Amino acid sequence: MSHDAAMRSTRVSRHVAAPRERVYAALVDAEAVARWKVPDGMTCEVHAFEPCEGGAIRISLTYDAPTGTGKTTPRTDTYRGRFVELVPDERVVEVDEFETADPTLRGEMRVTITLADVAGGTEVVGIHEGLPPGLSIAENELGWESALSRLAALVEA
Repeated sequence: MSHDAAMRSTRVSRHVAAPRERVYAALVDAEAVARWKVPDGMTCEVHAFEPCEGGAIRISLTYDAPTGTGKTTPRTDTYRGRFVELVPDERVVEVDEFETADPTLRGEMRVTITLADVAGGTEVVGIHEGLPPGLSIAENELGWESALSRLAALVEA
């Protein structure tokens, strides 16, 4: 990985009023992931989700509006990867790559979600590293912020 790619990353955090165990459960459950791990204005479909180290991940995000521009097909972003580390109630690390013919959107990205106890709940920190040059850092950050607010709504309910 070039130094440049390593620099392209986002970091988003959110306080969630729920215990770490409940937050972690939503990170490793396919049904929960389909509900929270998706930006506003998109629908998530989980094709493969094996929450064990080395387990496969394949997910499609489709724009609700016909004007949305997808990375894999005209309206859909599909990414696949694998879990590289699962530490119960503490950390989930996955490596993903978009299924795309566009060289500016290719390359492995690493997503690390860590959970820490804080007063009144859990601090959730998401770090997305190795963003390809064709991916907007600002859009990625917004996507993560909306996803973490969905996660909060799901586990606080």
